[in-house]
Formats: sequence, C-alpha cells, structure tokens
Amino acid sequence: MRSKVAIIVGSDSDLPTMEKAAKTLDELNIFYSKHIYSAHRTPDELSAFIKEEINLSSAYKVIIAGAGMSAALAGVIASYTIKPVIAVPLSGGKYNGVEAMLSTSEMPPGVPVLNVGIDAAKNAALAAASIIALSDDAVAESLQNYRLKQKQAVMAKNFELHKNDLDFD
Repeated sequence: MRSKVAIIVGSDSDLPTMEKAAKTLDELNIFYSKHIYSAHRTPDELSAFIKEEINLSSAYKVIIAGAGMSAALAGVIASYTIKPVIAVPLSGGKYNGVEAMLSTSEMPPGVPVLNVGIDAAKNAALAAASIIALSDDAVAESLQNYRLKQKQAVMAKNFELHKNDLDFD
C-alpha cells in the first residue's frame, strides 16, 4: 500500500495556497487527498474524519493542515491522532499570518504539531515526504532526486551567471 498524505484546510479560500503542497507531493509521486473541515464550524465532521478515515487507514502517514488566524485546525487534528500533523499557518487576518504561526508553534506540551513558515505549503509537503521516506524507499528515492534537481538548477544558474567571465589567471 502506498503512503498517503491528507491535506486539510479550514476553508476553500485556503486551497490556492495549499495547492503548493499538492503540486510538490505530485512531483514526489506521493498520494494525497484534500479535505475542507473547520475546527470551529464542522468539529464533529472533522473528528469523525480523523477517527474513521485517518486513524483506521495505514496508508495515511502524515496530515498537513492549513489554517489562518487562530489556526486551531492543526491542534484539533493532533488531539485526535498520533500521526504527525504539520501546520501551515496561512497569511491573512489582522496580523497577516503571524498570529497563526504563533498559535501553531505554541501548542501545549503533549500534543505536538510541527510548524512551517507562513504560507509555506511546499515546505510542509517536503517535511511530510521526509517523514514518509523513513519507511518508504520509493519516497526516499523521489526526495533524493528532488534535491538533486534543486542542486542542478542552482549550479546551472551559477554557470549561466559566470559563462562570460574573463579568465584572469
């Protein structure tokens, strides 16, 4: 069974930012599913989804939760599962995402939530891949190849920058 990531957002307005996570998971050939559940507006449905879908499926390995303002979503999800939860604090609101970042990074002891930067959905996907790669050789290979491509892109840009330099030796 292939590893899977659940991407959960509190509102459909969060989907464009979280699409960066989906695109990165696609690049790494990691299955995922997307869901909209609000910690405040649909708490019963969120609880049921985590308990009945996430916890009972061995395919789901990591949950990525994107939410803004109070960013309660990731913490609520973490309260229902022992699977890793990665919070993506989303920009917006009065403090442009800073309050969401602080909220998710200051979880009470005993219910940890991993945290990436504001709107850093791509990094959340890469963190999820790193977790999955610990027990999935195909994902580990995909992640290694992804990093190699990043390195090659930087080196190509550096070469392009210096291709017309004069040799003064």
